[in-house]
Order: sequence, then structure tokens, then C-alpha cells
Amino acid sequence: MKNIISIGWNSWLKRHKESVLLFDSIAAASEIALMLNGQWDGCNGVIIAKCDEVAVNTAAKLKIATWCYQGASKAVLDRLTADEILRRYAMGERNFINANLRCAVLASAKLSEINLSYAKLSWADLSQANLSKADLTAADLSQANLSGADLSKAYLMRTNLTKADLQQASLRGANLSSANLNEVNLTDADLTGANLSLADLRGANLHFCNLSGANLTGAKFIESDLAFALQ
Repeated sequence: MKNIISIGWNSWLKRHKESVLLFDSIAAASEIALMLNGQWDGCNGVIIAKCDEVAVNTAAKLKIATWCYQGASKAVLDRLTADEILRRYAMGERNFINANLRCAVLASAKLSEINLSYAKLSWADLSQANLSKADLTAADLSQANLSGADLSKAYLMRTNLTKADLQQASLRGANLSSANLNEVNLTDADLTGANLSLADLRGANLHFCNLSGANLTGAKFIESDLAFALQ
């Protein structure tokens, strides 16, 4: 009997779970939130109690907008240009969850505290960029150029940084828990006080990388590679 009640309760929760929808513009999100009786988050997100995809698609079509679920494994939002993200950031927008910025050139851009969680940033040029306190949770930064970037106190949990260039980057106090750092270049990078618990560092270039005070609990790495780091 107890198991039956538990199954019924979990099924009810699943049916009534809120959905977070992301649209390709703030204006569209604001208007569609009203149309769907949802809650606008002030940026490009809409929270609704029950998602009727037919209604969402109809509203999106009326507003000439595209949308996807927050955290979707494949973004369906239009690709953002570097100029567009810089313009919107300058206007005060910070929420770019699930943004498609593959191959974007944002070298030396000032984007501190930006939210790029789940964003697609593979092959992007973010060299010398200011991404301090940025939220890059579960973002795809594989083979991105982050050399000399400021990622101090950034959130990089579960982020894919495979083969990324992070030489001379500042990652002081950054949270890289469970991040994929396979074959990443961390030459001369500063990871003082960073959280690398459960991170995968196998094949990473750690020459002269500063790991003072870093949390390496459960991290995967090759002992011979770690020998070149400063601890």
C-alpha cells in the first residue's frame, strides 16, 4: 500500500512540475508569459505550471520567436552574434542560458557575472575576456580559446572544457566540480583555491599551473602530469 501511494505521489509531482521555457528575446518572453498565464523571470525565461507545447508554439509563432526548455541538451535558439550579446549585455541583460555562441569572437569582452549556463561555446574566442563570477554551469567550452581570461570565482560545474586553451587564465576560487578538463591547456594558469572535486583532468597540461589550496578530492588525473603543477 505504501509503495502504491509513493508511486501515485511521484506521478502527481511529475504531472504538476513547473517548466522553464527560454525564448530568443526578452520582449517575446515578457509578452508570451502574459499570453500563457506564466511568470516572466525578467529576462528571456517564462515559468509555467503546466506546459502545453501546442499553446507555446502558437504564442511563439505569433511573436515570431523560438524557444526551448531550460537545460535542453540541444539548443533550438537562434545563434547569437558577438555584437548582439555585447549589445544586450550593455543594456543590462545577464541571462543567456542555452545561448548558441559556437565560434563566437568575444576576445577581451567584459562579461562579468553573465549567465551562460548550458550555453554552446565550443570553438569560441574568449581570450583575455572578463568572465569573473560568470555562471558557465554545464556549458560546452570544448576547444574554446580562454587564454588569459579572468574566470575568478566563476561557476564551471559540469562544464565541458575538453581541449580548451586556458593558459595564463585566472581561475582563482572558481568552482570546477565535476568539470571535464580532458587535454585542457592550463599552462601558467592560476587555480588558487579552486574547487576541482570530481573533475576529470586526465591529459591536461598543468605545467607551472598554480594549484595552491585547490580542492582535488575525487579528481581524475595522471600523477606524472600533476608533478609539473605548483602546489
